[in-house]
Amino acid sequence: MTQGRFTAETTRLDDAARAGWLYYVAGNTQDEIAKKLNVSRQTAQRLVSLAVAERLVKVRLDHPIGRCMDLAGLVTERFALRYCEIVPSDPDAPGLLTGVAIAAATEIERVLKSDRGRVIALGTGRALKDTVEQLPRMACPQHRIVSLLGNMMSDGSATPYNATIAMAERVGARHYPYPLPVLASDPEELAALRALEPVRNTVAQAQQADLTLVGIGQMGRDAPLVVDGFVPVAEMDALVAQGAAGEITSWIYDRDGHLLDCEFNTRVASVPLPKAADRRVIAVAVGEAKRPALSAALTGRLVNGLITNEVMAERLLAAR
Repeated sequence: MTQGRFTAETTRLDDAARAGWLYYVAGNTQDEIAKKLNVSRQTAQRLVSLAVAERLVKVRLDHPIGRCMDLAGLVTERFALRYCEIVPSDPDAPGLLTGVAIAAATEIERVLKSDRGRVIALGTGRALKDTVEQLPRMACPQHRIVSLLGNMMSDGSATPYNATIAMAERVGARHYPYPLPVLASDPEELAALRALEPVRNTVAQAQQADLTLVGIGQMGRDAPLVVDGFVPVAEMDALVAQGAAGEITSWIYDRDGHLLDCEFNTRVASVPLPKAADRRVIAVAVGEAKRPALSAALTGRLVNGLITNEVMAERLLAAR
């Protein structure tokens, strides 16, 4: 981006922030904003919309909802969690990600506000992608954002829903992508790839993360591993028959939260699953399809934190 384009973009965001403040905080109408900023009413409307789209304006509910707090306490006790945030559910859309993504972004923002340099490690998936989109723009050069898994398919194309680069750009932090494909061709290739210095450096940083956020992948023919082209349907059927219950950063585990002894796991190039007892490892997940996988991850202590909604919390508690 040239200096001129950068200045124009900065000015546009400044105007959007001012318009957003005038509308949401000062209570001005769009006509009043247009007059104060000396723009047309249509431009004022676009600036207010831009402020929302760029997360320059955030709306948060300050009043705690008793039912959510009660569920958080019950889930925390049941699964021995260090952190649990339960957000309200939309009765007509129990799998809606927005509220959960906002809560996860709030937790990330809390860490980013530290003056001391922190390391945040991220998995991948739609839940984390949506979480990053809820973050405000910040300047956090003291922090590091680290990816837990490769950002390439076996043919070299980019994987979908990678959140690390997007987050680093949004908050102005250094980022460390994991410079490997998601899967190696065989264990021998994997050993050679993991010996590379950039890979070893990224793994070391991920294992020292102050906060780790991961998505949860379900098993079955609608699994992200199948949809994204990593596992053929026939292989997924065989994994399910072996007892596969879910996956975190492509590591497949059984219903007890133990890594599955299978050929697929011998080729996974992702950072080894962290020891949740030592670090804050928070799962971000909603939707009934993910409940068995999430329950297994919680049971096996693969994560020690959870951000989800009322419906998921109730079903997790009812299932045990």
